[in-house]
Amino acid sequence: MSVIDEVTRELSRLPGIGPRTATRLVYHLMREPGERSRRLSAAIRELADRIHPCPRCGTYTELELCRICADRARDRTTLCVVESAFEVHSIEKTGEFRGLFHVLGGRLSPLDGIGPDELNVASLLERIGEPDAEIAEIILATNPSVEGEATAVYLEGVLRPLGVRVTRLARGLPMGSDLEYVDGSTLAEALSGRREM
Repeated sequence: MSVIDEVTRELSRLPGIGPRTATRLVYHLMREPGERSRRLSAAIRELADRIHPCPRCGTYTELELCRICADRARDRTTLCVVESAFEVHSIEKTGEFRGLFHVLGGRLSPLDGIGPDELNVASLLERIGEPDAEIAEIILATNPSVEGEATAVYLEGVLRPLGVRVTRLARGLPMGSDLEYVDGSTLAEALSGRREM
């Protein structure tokens, strides 16, 4: 296998990049000065060598603890549970949430062989049960897919007996949408989650 084919194959394994886009990227890299490709290669190597999951929450960091877990000014009574570290980044970008996070590392998917033991559920329960834990509310921020909903329902069943408040992210109509184009389940969620004006 040629180097071009090998790099194309590796790039096409990335999410959102198919074989055609991967080929386009490889040919773009070959047109660039060699130093640019070497810098990209070095940056990817550094990513692999220096970044690791935070031992507390599971998001990625190059420090001992991630900056969120290490920040004593964060609200330690609220814990937001997400499927992946990317969602931590998305929620942080809003600037609206000042609590802590816990990354599950996926979602329940029995067809793919992913059960509770394959997720970071045990470490979540350990965190809540620690003697100095201040957690009063857990926000389940799993994706609104079948697997995400199943994960949220499972977690609610495990967490509610522990005496913490369990909440779910609100769902409903996206801004700027027309009702005629909204699917039935989204419209139903919007109706059931309506609030006083």
